[in-house]
Amino acid sequence: MEQKIFINKAEASGIIAFDLLHYKPTTEIVELDIREHLFMGMIVKEKEFKESIAAVDFSVYNDKAVGIVCSTDAIIPPWAYMILMEKLFPYAVYADLNNAETILLDLWKRRLMYADLKSYKNQKVVVRARADHDPSLYLLAAGLLKPLVKSLMYGEIGMPKVIFKTQNS
Repeated sequence: MEQKIFINKAEASGIIAFDLLHYKPTTEIVELDIREHLFMGMIVKEKEFKESIAAVDFSVYNDKAVGIVCSTDAIIPPWAYMILMEKLFPYAVYADLNNAETILLDLWKRRLMYADLKSYKNQKVVVRARADHDPSLYLLAAGLLKPLVKSLMYGEIGMPKVIFKTQNS
């Protein structure tokens, strides 16, 4: 009986997968709502604000990324944010005036921008499709990979959507 040899065409294609999930930050991200430190939840009164902030145990933010938010429509003077940062500085690995979702996206983009992508040079690369990823990650990945790769695709290795190919690939 003759044996049939099956060839894995996806494997034989030489296409390398680029998975954005490998660059997702693992740092825990929390939000700090400054409303709790405002007079009547609405007004920044310097003395009361400083006293309220001084009573906080900022060590709970150790090794975390902190999104500073205000759940009320209060006007916060810039010095108040500076006081918060001074208290967070010894503990938080990152802090910004954004919610946790935006902080996650910012950190994810930062990891992508500083990633060593040399291994993708002159390769056929497919950026894995994932419905739950923000489109801006794909935009950034395309911009970072374009100058390096022979061809750039989107989807899965077996059925990629070609984004571009160099003339001699």
